[in-house]
Amino acid sequence: MQGPDVAAIRPGEELDLDALAHLLDRCLPGPPAPLEAFQFPGGHSNLTYLLRRGGREYVLRRPPLGPVPPRAHDMAREAHILEKLAPLYPPAPRVELICEDDAVLGRPFYLMERRRGVILRREVPAEIAALPDHPQRIAEGFLDSLIELHSIDIAAHGLDRLGKPEGFLERQVQGWSRRWETARTRPVPAMERLSRWLLDHLPASPAPTMVHNDYKLDNVMLAEDDPGRIVAVLDWEMSSVGDPLVDLGVLLCYWPEPGDPPARREAISPVTTQPGWPSRAELLERYRAKTGRNLDGVAYYEVFGVFKLAVVLEQIYRRYHLGQTRDERFRQFEATVRGLADAAEVVQRTT
Repeated sequence: MQGPDVAAIRPGEELDLDALAHLLDRCLPGPPAPLEAFQFPGGHSNLTYLLRRGGREYVLRRPPLGPVPPRAHDMAREAHILEKLAPLYPPAPRVELICEDDAVLGRPFYLMERRRGVILRREVPAEIAALPDHPQRIAEGFLDSLIELHSIDIAAHGLDRLGKPEGFLERQVQGWSRRWETARTRPVPAMERLSRWLLDHLPASPAPTMVHNDYKLDNVMLAEDDPGRIVAVLDWEMSSVGDPLVDLGVLLCYWPEPGDPPARREAISPVTTQPGWPSRAELLERYRAKTGRNLDGVAYYEVFGVFKLAVVLEQIYRRYHLGQTRDERFRQFEATVRGLADAAEVVQRTT
């Protein structure tokens, strides 16, 4: 029985279960046991699987198949960050095993504990939608969990060594601009303009914090009985120490409103365009009130968030374009990237 949130593994994305079982029998507690594997079908980037072995469940994360951009999809780094963060930040899952030996599955991967809850993708499950105040409860819990992450004393716990806070934002902008140049399959003039603008208008960063760097609704897991409680925060691949407003820009990017251009409303999920969901301005006011941070220049970070999303989708589309993946979900990303670039320029004109 595979369960409602997992599926059979997609063709071409199978795991070498014999090699994996041999590793787990050697490295996990308990006697050797049969191994079952299923796939979590959501997400567009790294591959995530459910493993069942000896009465326990684990989540395996590995990079996508085919060539990947340099330093991207570093699952070993993600796992090592989670090891340090989990004791300090309850939504961070516990790591069970890290494998950096390519001989097992072809690329480094890791296993973490399985947590159970609800992930919002393109619609709200009926049991949560039945709660009249669910949009406000989800929004507040989601935002407050980010504020909790940004409140960790990184120096006191040695987390400041996980990255280089000085120049973090500039390196991020330069890095994502390079990724665009490497990934693009055709000219998109708006993306070229945005890249230049972001580099020319770098703001001064506030004091550094722990940064998730991809904080969005479908990267958090909600408690089934209380959607305002965050059970887990997932996908720590790009996390580091740096400018906390980068996280806020990503959050705004993935929080579409009814009046946004179609590409922005539909790029990942239109959930927050439905009645009752707080606006981006309301989220900013709550963050400002709880952290005391100056958010006057936050539109820059929103532009950067949308720009990054366009680059990510172009990287995924490139793999589809080159025949490195057969996942038909990615065909539409060519048009989505252009629409996101146009949407980012709309925000840019408000700065």
